[in-house]
Amino acid sequence: MNYSYIIIDDDQESVLKTKAMADSFSELDFVASANNYEEGLNLILEHTPQIVFLEIDPANPASNLSLALINELHRYLKVIPKIIVTTAKKDLAFEALKYEVFDYLLKPLVRIDVIKSILKLNKSIVPKEVFLEQLPIPDERPIVFAKQETSNQDQSLILCIKSYGDYRYIDANDICYLQADNNSTDIYLNNGEMITAFKTLKHFEGVLSFPFIRIHNSYIVNRNYISRIHSGNSVCYIKNSAVKLPFSKSYKVNIDLIISDFSNGNYLEI
Repeated sequence: MNYSYIIIDDDQESVLKTKAMADSFSELDFVASANNYEEGLNLILEHTPQIVFLEIDPANPASNLSLALINELHRYLKVIPKIIVTTAKKDLAFEALKYEVFDYLLKPLVRIDVIKSILKLNKSIVPKEVFLEQLPIPDERPIVFAKQETSNQDQSLILCIKSYGDYRYIDANDICYLQADNNSTDIYLNNGEMITAFKTLKHFEGVLSFPFIRIHNSYIVNRNYISRIHSGNSVCYIKNSAVKLPFSKSYKVNIDLIISDFSNGNYLEI
């Protein structure tokens, strides 16, 4: 899942460093940057990004950058962007927590800290119910809708494939991986079955959130079915099968996210 972001920082060199770090992640889409409170507020209201990297201890006091920007956003927006504070001072963290900021990163930014923020985003942002409609095609099974879990955290995402009154329901938890096939996508289940859906892999990348992660132009994998990652051969192994999925350099950052997510759990490295 991709996230649009804005950088608000009075130091232009710091803006460029933050952007360089964020641009190394395929999930983050740059929108704009601002160097002061007023410009930053206007950009957020105009573009409504999902993430704002915010400096709260500016070198230039005239920029008026502070946590007060968050209060101002509540005056205009029902949904506040995820605020990620980026600053060199540790002692402002407690104050930032009072404003319910999403994360607090110290400058200079460290790659693993940004990886952890993205992992937290993947788990916290739940898309609304998504409808995927297309006209019926003879002998083909178009996806009708994908209904995302709402208030019940134990309720999984269900994909429904419909063809002339035949409704095929797929529990997302049963999907091991998805493979592109021209303008359609082959969905591989944990029981060995393969189902074809007539949507592109890019479409699925946009509507499926973590633990589904794109690792190649042709593959999206369910992180929960990965049993092994071999960086030297650039392949992922799928549990209880002989399947090996390649991952490409352009998606290497997503492999790093998977490795980091494993290490954040109940984990022992030997």
